[in-house]
Amino acid sequence: QVHLVESGGGLVQAGGSLRLSCAASGSIFSINAMGWYRQAPGKQRELVAFRSNGGITNYADAVKGRFTISRDNAKNTVYLGMNSLKPEDTAVYYCNAGYYSNSYYPNYWGQGTQVTVSS
Repeated sequence: QVHLVESGGGLVQAGGSLRLSCAASGSIFSINAMGWYRQAPGKQRELVAFRSNGGITNYADAVKGRFTISRDNAKNTVYLGMNSLKPEDTAVYYCNAGYYSNSYYPNYWGQGTQVTVSS
């Protein structure tokens, strides 16, 4: 079992920045990738970005060029740097961890952290 704890959400004005953090603990050996999903009110949960242990990253088109996913392996922590935030980025952001092999398969989920971008 992998336990994920997120932090860093909040309220920010459009054009601002936030950084989300997610610390993993437990059976870290069972995962080789971590990422972030988000879910806006009335919408399906969608992938934002993921990063494999080998450094492979993938971003949703909506966030490319604005968001950056990074990882501190020593701390088992993944970060999501978010710049040039837009009101449409408002959502609950969920950290996840799982397996990457050509595609990303998240198996573990955090509790979610709210990001609200005001116009």
